[in-house]
Amino acid sequence: MIPLSIPLRQALDRLVLPLLIVAAVGIMLLGQADRGLTERVRMSVADILAPAYGLIVWPQEKFHGLFGRMRDMGRMEAENQRLRLENANLRHWYDVAAALADENAALKANLHWMPDPAPSFVTGRVVRDTSGLYARSVLVAANVDAGIHKDEIVLDASGLVGRVTEVGARSVRVLLVTDASSRIPVTLEVSHGAAIMAGDNSGTPRLIYYPQDTPPIEGERVVTNGEIDSLPPGLPVGRVHYPRAGQPVIVPAASLEHLDIVRVFDYGRSAVVAPDAPGRVPLLRPGSILSVPFQSPLGRG
Repeated sequence: MIPLSIPLRQALDRLVLPLLIVAAVGIMLLGQADRGLTERVRMSVADILAPAYGLIVWPQEKFHGLFGRMRDMGRMEAENQRLRLENANLRHWYDVAAALADENAALKANLHWMPDPAPSFVTGRVVRDTSGLYARSVLVAANVDAGIHKDEIVLDASGLVGRVTEVGARSVRVLLVTDASSRIPVTLEVSHGAAIMAGDNSGTPRLIYYPQDTPPIEGERVVTNGEIDSLPPGLPVGRVHYPRAGQPVIVPAASLEHLDIVRVFDYGRSAVVAPDAPGRVPLLRPGSILSVPFQSPLGRG
């Protein structure tokens, strides 16, 4: 290497930037003058540098792939652990359910239990309709010829929706449990009290006429009590909620704001007839005379 004097090196340092500027301007002018030559040169340089780029990118891709696989393995381990816990929990509850089913079958056999007849039903799709006499009602497009009548009960997959009020040729109108005209006797499952669910055109019907000594409990389940002939007991209605102190409402179990597929059930009229109580006096028809056997106060002589 030829040694350079300090003044010469300083002069060369001053000339580097002007020379680079002149070279850049020359390359730009050459590119404007002959675009084909510039593209060929650029592509030749790219072809030469492409393997180098590949060698630089390859370790990065491998590292990212390895890091992603390690992260997925960690997630799979956590997921497997969660599934093992779920499987053990489900197996426990399966054993409990199997034991309860066997116990239930044994008790039914000992009591000579007679199961309730399965009700018939017709499935239909809900069609929104704002017309009609009620503020909270929907139309259900269903096969009316299959046997749909007024006052039949409508349920979705979660609970009670309402009852049929009008029957047409291809659809029926259903009065929702939230309508102000709806009154349904219900039972509180935890406090064991009877009450009335009264609709008020809001999304949460009011709970009225419940026992004052045993008020409803927040969150307890509400079901029908079977006091209406066409409404059997035990149908899920909703849960108790207190938006304000002393004013319980029911959050319906059915998705009343997003109804799609519902079923119209025909439970028929109740076949249970209450037996005559001891000492009950039969009602007299108009014009009839009550006859009482005569017995001598002196007794038999």
